[in-house]
Amino acid sequence: MTTPSSALALQRIALQQFATLGFAGASIGSIAQAAGLAKSSVLYHYASKEALLTAAVQPAVDALAAVVAGYPEGAGEEERERFVERFIDFLLEHRLAVHLFINQGQSLSGIPVLGRANALVQRFGELVAERIPSTADRIRFGVALGGAAYTLVAAANWSAGEVPETAEIRAALLDAVSSLLGQPARASAAP
Repeated sequence: MTTPSSALALQRIALQQFATLGFAGASIGSIAQAAGLAKSSVLYHYASKEALLTAAVQPAVDALAAVVAGYPEGAGEEERERFVERFIDFLLEHRLAVHLFINQGQSLSGIPVLGRANALVQRFGELVAERIPSTADRIRFGVALGGAAYTLVAAANWSAGEVPETAEIRAALLDAVSSLLGQPARASAAP
């Protein structure tokens, strides 16, 4: 029987497989092998690859919903800074799921959890359009936050195997996003 900690480990391994091999390229067999389990053990707990994907991605989608719901109504700089920090913390905590959203979200929109993620990304875009009146500022905001997300997704390819500490990545992302948004740079450590 899979314990909660081993279920989380299996979900992390599945996310790694889905992110690196793609959903279509990963199989229950390859995930089971990477987890050191028999394929039948994985299928005992998850009826399908889609069910495993849903279980693995659901926490990130719930966290994304909270981030989108927390998008500030006002245009105050302090509110925006706090939002940017929450967004970057979301990216860091859920980077493999974000990888799926960015690279495979549209092609997997038929899977309800990714359909929900796509809807949340769409809603976020609508909120930005409603609350940031200038086209130039909306583009700057989109490039800053989208760039932060994509940078984390691509980081595995350009880090030459040396992954910086999360606090260092967080500080660098806050600095870069703040610069793009015309805010003073904040190099605070992880909360």
